[in-house]
Amino acid sequence: MANMKVILATKIEGLGCEADLVTVKAGYGRNYLIPQGLAFEATPANQRFINMLQKKRAEREAAELANFREVAKKIAGVTLELVLESSEGGKVFGAITNQQIAEKLSEQGIEIDRRSIDLEKPLKKSGDYEVLAKLHPEVTATIKIHLTVKNEVVTEPEPTPEGDSPEKTA
Repeated sequence: MANMKVILATKIEGLGCEADLVTVKAGYGRNYLIPQGLAFEATPANQRFINMLQKKRAEREAAELANFREVAKKIAGVTLELVLESSEGGKVFGAITNQQIAEKLSEQGIEIDRRSIDLEKPLKKSGDYEVLAKLHPEVTATIKIHLTVKNEVVTEPEPTPEGDSPEKTA
C-alpha cells in the first residue's frame, strides 16, 4: 500500500491540525485532501507555507486560550439559581443536566459547550453544588449552582422520647 506525506492546511478531525505533517494513503491524499485544498504535498518548496500555517495556528490557539480564560473568570462570578418542580408527595419532575446548566449560563451571557460541563449525575435534590467545566485542556472553571425543589418533602429524624435515650441506661 502506497502512502504519502501531506501538510494539512486546515484542521481535520481524527487526522490533525493545520501545519501538521501527516502520512496518509496515497489515494486519500491525491483524490480528496489535495483537490479539496485541505492539504498540500510535503515538498521542500512548501516549507515556507508550513511556517506561515504554524504561525497562524499559534496565534489562533493563543486567542482561544485567552478567550477561555475570560469565560472562566465570568463563570467564577456567577451563581446559577435553578428550580425543579415536584409533586406534593415529593416526587421530583425531571432533573438538572448539563444541558440546562449550559442554557442557564447562556441566559447570563456566557456561552459554553454543554459537553464541557462535567456533571457526574443529574441533580435532583435541593442544595448548593459546584460543577466543573473543562473549557480547554489548560482552563477549567467551577460553576456554582443553587438548586431549589418546590414542594420538596423534608424528612426529619423522629425525636426520641427523653426517657428512652440509650445514653441514660443503667
